[in-house]
Parts: sequence; C-alpha cells; structure tokens
Amino acid sequence: MRELIVGLSYVGATFLFIIGLRGLTHPDRARRGMQYAAFGMLIAVCGTLINHEIVDYRWIGAGLVIGALIGYPLGMWVPTTALPQRIAMSLSFGALAAVLVGVSEYYHAFHGGEGSIPTATMAALAFEVLLGSLTVTGALMAFGKLQEILPSQPITYKGQNAVNFVLFAGAVGLLIAVVIHPEMTAAFYGMMGVAAMLGILMVIPIGGADMPVVVALLNSYCGLAASATGFALGNSILIICGALDGASGFLLSILMSKAMNRSFANVLFGAFGGGEPAAAAAGGSALPVRSISAEDAAIQLAYAKLVIIIPGYGMAVAQAQHTVRELAELIEKRGGEVKYAIHPVAGRMPGHMNVLLAEANVPYDRLYDMDEINGEFPQADVALVIGANDVVNPAARSDPASPIYGMPILDADKAKHVIVLKRGMAAGFAGIENALFHASATSMLFGDAKTSLMKLVSEVKAA
Repeated sequence: MRELIVGLSYVGATFLFIIGLRGLTHPDRARRGMQYAAFGMLIAVCGTLINHEIVDYRWIGAGLVIGALIGYPLGMWVPTTALPQRIAMSLSFGALAAVLVGVSEYYHAFHGGEGSIPTATMAALAFEVLLGSLTVTGALMAFGKLQEILPSQPITYKGQNAVNFVLFAGAVGLLIAVVIHPEMTAAFYGMMGVAAMLGILMVIPIGGADMPVVVALLNSYCGLAASATGFALGNSILIICGALDGASGFLLSILMSKAMNRSFANVLFGAFGGGEPAAAAAGGSALPVRSISAEDAAIQLAYAKLVIIIPGYGMAVAQAQHTVRELAELIEKRGGEVKYAIHPVAGRMPGHMNVLLAEANVPYDRLYDMDEINGEFPQADVALVIGANDVVNPAARSDPASPIYGMPILDADKAKHVIVLKRGMAAGFAGIENALFHASATSMLFGDAKTSLMKLVSEVKAA
C-alpha cells in the first residue's frame, strides 16, 4: 500500500511539473505555472517521506529545517536585481546535493557495505558526480561574475581551450576507469577534483554578456546530474525531474544563443565581451551626444501617441519598475499608447525583465517579444530606453567588425525620437560603444533611472 501511495504521488507530481512548465510559456500563465510546480514538489517530497527505505528521519528532519531557514530568506528577501546570482547559487546547491549523494553511495559500497557496485549503477554514480562537481564550481564562478566579486570581463590566458580539453578528456578517462574498476577509489575522487577544476576554468573565460546562456546551460547540467542520481538510487521522480530540468535548460540555452546569433561553441570558447571597453569609450568621446532635461523629455512623452518602453538591467539596478508603470499610466491617461519591448537576453537571466514588470503589475498584454514589436518602432513617437545597452545597439546590424554583429536587436533607432535613461556613457556588458547614443534622434537623460523617472512622472503630470 505504501509503495502504491508513493507511486501515485510521483505520478501526480510529474503531471504538475509538466503543467507548470507549460504555464511558463506565457507571462499571464507564469505565476500559476510556478504554483503548480511548487505544489508538485510538495507532493513529491511528501511521497518520498513515506518511502519504506527510510530508516531514520532525524537527518531528514534536520535537512528540512535547515533548508527552510535558508530557502525562505533567499526567496523572500533577495532583491529582484540579485535573482540571477540567487539562481546561480541555487544551482550550485542542487549540484552539490547530487555530488554528496553520489559520494555517499560510493563510500557506503566500498567502506562499509557490499564492496561492489553494479556496472550500470556505477556509471550513473560516476556521471552524476562528474557533472555535479563541474556544475558546483561553474555555478559559483557564475555567481561571482554576476555579483561582481569576480571581473565580469573574460579572464583568458594562452592555450586555455587546450587546457580545458585536456581536463575534460582526463575526467572522462577517469570516469571510464572507475566504471570498469569501481574499486579504484583514487580514480573516483580524482575525477571529482578534475571536474571541479574544469567547472572553474570553463566559466571564467566567459564574459558577463553571456551569463544568461551560461546559467541556463548550468541549469541543464544540474538537471542531468539529478536524473543520474535518480538512476543510481532507483528513484523515478528524480529521473523525471532531472530529465525535465535538463531538457528545458538545454532548450533555453539554444534559444538564448539564437537570440544573440551565437553558437554554443562561441559562447563557451569565444570569450565574448573581451574587448577593451575603456578604448571603446574613449573612441566614442568625440562623437556627438545630445542631453535632454526631464522637462523637455516629459513634453515629448506627454503628447506622444505611441511610446515603446525598452527596459534593461539599469532599470533592475534602480528598482524603477514601479515608477515605469506609473509613468506609463500617466501617458495612457493623456491618450497615448504604451508598449513594452522585451529582448530575450535583456538583464542577467532569461525572463529578467518579465519578472520585474510582473512584480510592478504591468499588464501582461503590454509585453511584446522582439519579433512582435520591432515592426512598430517606425510608428513610435518615442522609444524610451531605460538602462538597456547592447540589446539596442544598431552596430549589430550595420558594423561587421562589431563583436555583436548579427545579433538580433530591438530596433529602437527606427523610432521618431529616442530618449535614453542612463547614468553615463559607460559601455554595456559587451564592452563596446553604442552607436544609438550618438544618433541624431537620440537624447540622453543622465542620472539614476528611478530618480529620472520620478522627475518625468512629475513633469508629465504638470504638462
């Protein structure tokens, strides 16, 4: 009877996970999708807790308490600007759990158990430990870059790809050895160490501009490690969850790469963003820049028929999403139409801008993907760019020498007027000058995004 209940709980949880993923395909269903997935996880945990194989609940109880104490602050108190870092850290925790399970199973077999492991089980254990170790350190490096503890620019050295290839080949060789001869404990722990080093060396040469793709890819690795854990333990829900996570993370990585017109190889080995941002900024200093006052910008917005707002990471840093919504409501009250243009890689994680705007209760039907909105820019009276940089850089279309050439962008430069809210003329993640800032139709409103938006709100009210 107990096995039947566990099985039914896993089936129910799987159904809710799939429905939850389905809900994430559109903004107006995303919140409910997350609720379905969370409820599914609760069912899966409850089903696992009554598993007949559990002989002692003390450590499980301690884990539940500690996990809740860590998870609640991470979910409730971490600001939305730090969500990418939080996700990277969570991936590291998840991968670490898979590694610890694998090490525990291996240690139990050879230091206090049967003294042998079936070949299929050993293969699953070795794969989970290898991929999990790589993900633990790789996610920590991604966290460091996103938090700016480490330089967001690529850290490169001569022959790095060759070194990474040798480490990868060595880790795979040790995996094969330990699957054939499970008693080779030195090979097992050596494989874990080499994989951990590989995780560090694979991520540090990747620039901050590519972190959304890296986080999605690491999410895929974490899911695959969890699925391998399920095979090793004979746990069906881990297999299913891991497979869903691994497949969705991999597909998301492909979509993110496509949005930047980049291949996986280019992301992982191209050191994108490795140019000299200082030189780029210096080169742009001689180009014309037209600043605008909040009063003049407010007049343009107040009498515009169509305003397209382009949010970027600068909006997230300033926590200005609520003020953006307030400004949009004022424009609409004056008879204007407001739409939001969302680039797939705006911000530092997939869907970053959607999360911020949803938090500010911006209507879902006002959010438009790049392909939906680009055709409307020529009719827009004003394109309001809030802290975005590389995703509106026309060099991606016009400059074959640019590192982002070929990357699909939002066509903000085709609007009749462009107002850019930015602290200064610093380059974005890609480290290159943005030609949009020097265009004749562009006006720069310098300052903190939230402060500038509050001034715009005040001036639009008075217009």
